[in-house]
Amino acid sequence: MVTNRKEKEQRREEILAAALDRFAAKGLHATTITEIARTAGISQGLLYHYFRSKEELFTALIGDALVKMNQAASGLESLPVPPDEKIRIAIVELLKTLHEETFSRTVMLIAQANLSEGTPEEAKEVLRRESGEPYAVIARIMAAGQKEGSIFDQESPDVLSMLFWTTIKGLAMQRVTNRESFKVPHPESLLRLFIRR
Repeated sequence: MVTNRKEKEQRREEILAAALDRFAAKGLHATTITEIARTAGISQGLLYHYFRSKEELFTALIGDALVKMNQAASGLESLPVPPDEKIRIAIVELLKTLHEETFSRTVMLIAQANLSEGTPEEAKEVLRRESGEPYAVIARIMAAGQKEGSIFDQESPDVLSMLFWTTIKGLAMQRVTNRESFKVPHPESLLRLFIRR
Protein backbone atom coordinates (compact mmCIF):
# COMPACT_ATOMS: atom_id res chain seq x y z
CA MET A 1 0.00 0.00 0.00
CA VAL A 2 2.80 2.43 0.91
CA THR A 3 4.69 1.48 -2.28
CA ASN A 4 1.55 2.11 -4.34
CA ARG A 5 1.12 5.53 -2.71
CA LYS A 6 4.79 6.34 -3.34
CA GLU A 7 4.47 5.28 -6.97
CA LYS A 8 1.38 7.45 -7.41
CA GLU A 9 3.15 10.43 -5.85
CA GLN A 10 6.21 9.84 -8.04
CA ARG A 11 4.01 9.63 -11.14
CA ARG A 12 2.26 12.87 -10.12
CA GLU A 13 5.65 14.59 -9.74
CA GLU A 14 6.71 13.32 -13.18
CA ILE A 15 3.53 14.75 -14.70
CA LEU A 16 4.10 18.08 -12.94
CA ALA A 17 7.71 18.18 -14.20
CA ALA A 18 6.54 17.48 -17.76
CA ALA A 19 3.85 20.15 -17.45
CA LEU A 20 6.37 22.68 -16.15
CA ASP A 21 8.62 21.94 -19.13
CA ARG A 22 5.80 22.45 -21.63
CA PHE A 23 4.01 25.37 -19.95
CA ALA A 24 7.27 27.28 -19.43
CA ALA A 25 8.19 26.74 -23.08
CA LYS A 26 4.82 27.43 -24.71
CA GLY A 27 2.42 28.91 -22.16
CA LEU A 28 -0.86 27.50 -20.93
CA HIS A 29 -2.96 27.97 -24.05
CA ALA A 30 -0.45 26.73 -26.62
CA THR A 31 0.32 23.57 -24.61
CA THR A 32 -1.79 20.45 -25.11
CA ILE A 33 -2.49 17.55 -22.79
CA THR A 34 -1.07 15.30 -25.52
CA GLU A 35 2.29 17.11 -25.34
CA ILE A 36 2.39 16.90 -21.56
CA ALA A 37 1.55 13.18 -21.59
CA ARG A 38 4.19 12.53 -24.28
CA THR A 39 6.82 14.48 -22.30
CA ALA A 40 5.90 12.52 -19.15
CA GLY A 41 6.09 9.25 -21.07
CA ILE A 42 2.51 8.23 -20.28
CA SER A 43 -0.82 7.96 -22.06
CA GLN A 44 -3.35 10.78 -22.06
CA GLY A 45 -5.78 8.47 -20.30
CA LEU A 46 -3.37 7.90 -17.42
CA LEU A 47 -2.72 11.63 -17.14
CA TYR A 48 -6.47 12.19 -16.78
CA HIS A 49 -6.45 9.86 -13.75
CA TYR A 50 -4.31 12.49 -12.01
CA PHE A 51 -5.67 15.75 -13.46
CA ARG A 52 -9.03 16.39 -15.11
CA SER A 53 -7.74 19.17 -17.40
CA LYS A 54 -4.65 21.13 -18.30
CA GLU A 55 -6.09 24.06 -16.32
CA GLU A 56 -6.28 21.89 -13.21
CA LEU A 57 -2.73 20.71 -13.87
CA PHE A 58 -1.54 24.30 -14.34
CA THR A 59 -3.20 25.34 -11.06
CA ALA A 60 -1.67 22.37 -9.22
CA LEU A 61 1.75 23.27 -10.59
CA ILE A 62 1.43 26.87 -9.39
CA GLY A 63 0.10 25.73 -6.00
CA ASP A 64 2.85 23.16 -5.45
CA ALA A 65 5.56 25.66 -6.40
CA LEU A 66 4.23 28.30 -4.01
CA VAL A 67 3.84 25.80 -1.16
CA LYS A 68 7.48 24.77 -1.60
CA MET A 69 8.62 28.39 -1.73
CA ASN A 70 6.62 29.24 1.39
CA GLN A 71 8.01 26.22 3.25
CA ALA A 72 11.56 27.23 2.30
CA ALA A 73 10.92 30.82 3.41
CA SER A 74 9.47 29.65 6.72
CA GLY A 75 12.45 27.35 7.25
CA LEU A 76 14.82 30.23 6.55
CA GLU A 77 13.04 32.52 8.99
CA SER A 78 13.18 29.92 11.77
CA LEU A 79 16.93 29.30 11.48
CA PRO A 80 18.73 30.12 14.76
CA VAL A 81 21.19 32.54 13.12
CA PRO A 82 21.39 36.36 12.86
CA PRO A 83 19.38 38.14 10.11
CA ASP A 84 22.40 38.93 7.93
CA GLU A 85 23.36 35.24 7.98
CA LYS A 86 19.80 34.32 6.95
CA ILE A 87 20.09 36.65 3.96
CA ARG A 88 23.49 35.16 3.13
CA ILE A 89 22.08 31.62 3.28
CA ALA A 90 19.06 32.58 1.16
CA ILE A 91 21.20 34.17 -1.55
CA VAL A 92 23.72 31.32 -1.66
CA GLU A 93 20.99 28.66 -1.83
CA LEU A 94 18.85 30.52 -4.37
CA LEU A 95 21.85 31.11 -6.62
CA LYS A 96 22.58 27.36 -6.46
CA THR A 97 19.08 26.68 -7.81
CA LEU A 98 19.92 28.74 -10.90
CA HIS A 99 22.19 25.91 -12.03
CA GLU A 100 19.00 23.84 -12.46
CA GLU A 101 16.18 24.44 -14.91
CA THR A 102 13.33 23.73 -12.50
CA PHE A 103 13.54 26.85 -10.32
CA SER A 104 14.05 29.18 -13.27
CA ARG A 105 11.16 27.67 -15.22
CA THR A 106 8.93 27.88 -12.15
CA VAL A 107 9.73 31.58 -11.78
CA MET A 108 8.91 32.08 -15.47
CA LEU A 109 5.66 30.16 -15.12
CA ILE A 110 4.54 32.18 -12.08
CA ALA A 111 5.38 35.43 -13.90
CA GLN A 112 3.32 34.28 -16.90
CA ALA A 113 0.44 33.30 -14.62
CA ASN A 114 0.50 36.70 -12.93
CA LEU A 115 0.49 38.58 -16.24
CA SER A 116 -1.83 36.52 -18.42
CA GLU A 117 -5.52 37.35 -18.62
CA GLY A 118 -6.07 33.69 -19.58
CA THR A 119 -4.83 32.30 -16.26
CA PRO A 120 -7.53 30.07 -14.72
CA GLU A 121 -9.39 31.75 -11.86
CA GLU A 122 -8.36 28.97 -9.46
CA ALA A 123 -4.68 29.62 -10.24
CA LYS A 124 -5.20 33.38 -9.76
CA GLU A 125 -6.72 32.68 -6.35
CA VAL A 126 -3.73 30.51 -5.36
CA LEU A 127 -1.39 33.31 -6.48
CA ARG A 128 -3.33 35.91 -4.47
CA ARG A 129 -3.35 33.72 -1.39
CA GLU A 130 0.19 32.28 -1.43
CA SER A 131 2.62 34.44 -3.39
CA GLY A 132 3.16 37.18 -0.80
CA GLU A 133 4.67 35.05 1.96
CA PRO A 134 8.27 34.86 0.67
CA TYR A 135 8.25 38.66 0.34
CA ALA A 136 6.88 39.05 3.87
CA VAL A 137 9.49 36.68 5.31
CA ILE A 138 12.40 38.50 3.68
CA ALA A 139 10.95 41.85 4.79
CA ARG A 140 10.79 40.63 8.41
CA ILE A 141 14.37 39.36 8.21
CA MET A 142 15.51 42.68 6.71
CA ALA A 143 13.68 44.60 9.47
CA ALA A 144 15.37 42.50 12.17
CA GLY A 145 18.75 43.09 10.50
CA GLN A 146 18.14 46.83 10.31
CA LYS A 147 17.24 46.87 13.98
CA GLU A 148 20.51 45.20 14.94
CA GLY A 149 22.53 47.20 12.40
CA SER A 150 23.67 44.41 10.05
CA ILE A 151 21.36 45.34 7.13
CA PHE A 152 21.42 48.66 5.28
CA ASP A 153 18.63 50.97 6.37
CA GLN A 154 18.44 53.46 3.49
CA GLU A 155 15.32 51.63 2.28
CA SER A 156 12.36 50.15 4.09
CA PRO A 157 12.32 46.38 4.72
CA ASP A 158 9.53 46.02 2.14
CA VAL A 159 11.60 47.76 -0.53
CA LEU A 160 14.64 45.61 0.35
CA SER A 161 12.48 42.49 0.07
CA MET A 162 11.21 43.60 -3.33
CA LEU A 163 14.80 44.28 -4.43
CA PHE A 164 15.89 40.86 -3.14
CA TRP A 165 13.14 38.94 -4.95
CA THR A 166 13.18 40.92 -8.19
CA THR A 167 16.94 40.37 -8.42
CA ILE A 168 16.58 36.61 -7.86
CA LYS A 169 13.61 36.31 -10.21
CA GLY A 170 15.30 38.44 -12.85
CA LEU A 171 18.33 36.16 -12.75
CA ALA A 172 16.05 33.11 -13.04
CA MET A 173 14.40 34.60 -16.13
CA GLN A 174 17.80 35.35 -17.62
CA ARG A 175 18.71 31.71 -16.99
CA VAL A 176 15.70 30.54 -19.00
CA THR A 177 16.03 33.01 -21.87
CA ASN A 178 19.85 33.05 -22.21
CA ARG A 179 20.87 29.48 -21.35
CA GLU A 180 24.09 29.46 -23.32
CA SER A 181 25.54 32.76 -22.14
CA PHE A 182 24.07 32.90 -18.61
CA LYS A 183 26.51 32.95 -15.72
CA VAL A 184 25.44 32.73 -12.08
CA PRO A 185 26.85 35.76 -10.25
CA HIS A 186 29.00 35.39 -7.16
CA PRO A 187 26.89 35.64 -3.97
CA GLU A 188 29.00 38.56 -2.73
CA SER A 189 27.71 40.69 -5.60
CA LEU A 190 24.18 40.40 -4.23
CA LEU A 191 25.12 40.45 -0.56
CA ARG A 192 26.64 43.92 -1.02
CA LEU A 193 23.14 45.22 -1.77
CA PHE A 194 21.89 44.35 1.69
CA ILE A 195 24.55 43.55 4.27
CA ARG A 196 26.79 46.04 6.03
CA ARG A 197 30.44 45.01 6.25
